[in-house]
Amino acid sequence: MEKLIPDYKRIYNDIIVKEFPDKRNCCMRLLQKESLSVMDIIELNEKIFGIPDKGTFAANQRHRSYKKTDILKMLDYQKKNQLNNTQLAIHFKLSRNTVTRWKKSFVI
Repeated sequence: MEKLIPDYKRIYNDIIVKEFPDKRNCCMRLLQKESLSVMDIIELNEKIFGIPDKGTFAANQRHRSYKKTDILKMLDYQKKNQLNNTQLAIHFKLSRNTVTRWKKSFVI
């Protein structure tokens, strides 16, 4: 069974064209990519809608999911920048327990 994935490039492109045409230039670099990672989607969302308030952020945080490639990029970022789990969690706005679980699953 094939997993259906939303076409985020098309969704964000439509949002920019209809709602925020003035923000098109700052988002073009991301929209021209072949495929968007979770981090690209988060960056696009912040550029278009701004940084969410605490309530919205908490509600959105519960519904995030990451692909294996995105998790490995974050763990690679941790290694390159010599961050501990707490620092990585703060940087990507994750839980320390999530980072620890990922490291147990993907690094060991």
